[in-house]
Amino acid sequence: MDKNIPQGDPTITSGEHISYWLDSTAPISFQPLKKNTQCDVVIVGGGIAGLSVAYNCANRGLHVVVLEDGNIGSGETGRTTAHLVSALDDRYFEIERIFGEEGAKLAAESHAAAIDFIEKISREENIDCEFKRVSGYLFGHPTDDEKNIDKEFEAATKAGVHIRLLDAVPYFKTGKQRCLEFLNQGQFHPLKYLKGLAEAIIKKNGEIYTSTHVKKIDESGVMGDQDYKVSAKHIVVATNSPINNKYVMHLKQYAYRTYVIGATVSKGSIPFALWWDTGDFDANKDIPPYHYVRLEEYNEAYDLLISGGEDHPTGLPEAQETTEISSYSKLEGWTRANFDIKDVVYRWSGQVMEPMDSLGYIGRNPMDKDNVYIVTGDSGNGMTHGTIAGMLITGLIIDNTHPWEKLYRPSRSNFLKSGKTFIVEFFGGLMQYLKHSPKHADEVRLSDIKTKEARIVEIERDKFGAYRDENDNLHVVSATCTHLGCTVKWNEDEKSWDCPCHGSRFNYKGEVMNGPAIKNLLYYKEEAAQQHDA
Repeated sequence: MDKNIPQGDPTITSGEHISYWLDSTAPISFQPLKKNTQCDVVIVGGGIAGLSVAYNCANRGLHVVVLEDGNIGSGETGRTTAHLVSALDDRYFEIERIFGEEGAKLAAESHAAAIDFIEKISREENIDCEFKRVSGYLFGHPTDDEKNIDKEFEAATKAGVHIRLLDAVPYFKTGKQRCLEFLNQGQFHPLKYLKGLAEAIIKKNGEIYTSTHVKKIDESGVMGDQDYKVSAKHIVVATNSPINNKYVMHLKQYAYRTYVIGATVSKGSIPFALWWDTGDFDANKDIPPYHYVRLEEYNEAYDLLISGGEDHPTGLPEAQETTEISSYSKLEGWTRANFDIKDVVYRWSGQVMEPMDSLGYIGRNPMDKDNVYIVTGDSGNGMTHGTIAGMLITGLIIDNTHPWEKLYRPSRSNFLKSGKTFIVEFFGGLMQYLKHSPKHADEVRLSDIKTKEARIVEIERDKFGAYRDENDNLHVVSATCTHLGCTVKWNEDEKSWDCPCHGSRFNYKGEVMNGPAIKNLLYYKEEAAQQHDA
């Protein structure tokens, strides 16, 4: 069993499945924007990055306005697994190679500070978000070089991370190999945390508007889809993938789908902790998909083991010889082999923006005015990267500087040091797209499309995506992504049209679910009673 939502409601979540976080929290919604207004800082995006920026700015006396096109947390924050870590998805020995020893130290310092910040604000604002300090265990995947555990121990220690080398992986059925224990990591309930941040922002005279789609952004402010404008001195775009940057940032990062299951385990049988392997190098030797696991309180009889992994480029499961649907069964098989789970009660997927050099892009938007800022490139560590953004961007706005500014600067280019991996990923993804992108439409009539089936069809030489819903209604959208014109592909799992080029996603009605696209696909609906052969 898993939780699904009423189809086509983007205010709840960016896909058909609903995560445990969204299922266990009442929707966090406010009124839509229905007036022109002015402020010091306008933030586009109501996830952890957007609200962290808003909270920090409001706490420093600035008047902030937050605009979110769904509900608060309805994007990727609501689809995370909510690990709070200084044990990063990319190894410290790689970060040291790219950014130097000082850069690795700043990376460790900033992520540890993000965990401290969430703990501190939860206490000060009385936010009951189930924050816990836990240990995290990193162990080698069978396809990885055993020496990398020793290399990571040395590099992480040098960077100032509190870490220990153990002879076996605790509480892990197949964990006979050595592992690294990262101390003082954390976990929390992200939606409960966002609810507390939102309430604190309102108390500090901030404004939050939900169900408000932004259609235009420039240095003077932002325009909503109802033509109401928020004029601001500073503009922050915190939309996971920036919707105000058409080219530059999308040449430096790549979108991945990642999968999650929530399974019951006997209460008290597993301690609260985090587990990660180093990734399957046979599946992708440049960005190996890894598994990540944590525990969450569930009910009186059971805890919930939340297990994620099986990543593949967005829209291109073929690149790793899988499908969206089969990714869950693979993940469940791996989880059952390593933990004593009972029933799988949740399934969902999320989107990760993988930067070319391991760290997020946080700061002034390249080739833009100095008062426009972006947050993107979470690299699988979105909860801490988003929290770092709150501290860093507030420092840039108020003090015009911050100690982490250079490390996370979006205009940085580490092409010579990280370019090989990036070239393989970017052009490998491009070639996979060209290989699997439909050159010709499917040889079917619209009337041949079955219930809950989607196909690319050609009508008067233009390609369209056609989906027949459970009530036999036919939904037809343009198959051309509104970002840069790539052909979208159907995601059978989340019932969405996904763009393999830069990760834009649209629901079956053509409404934008993920940027960088900002415009909806052209859409036509034909009721079942009206249909005829086409």
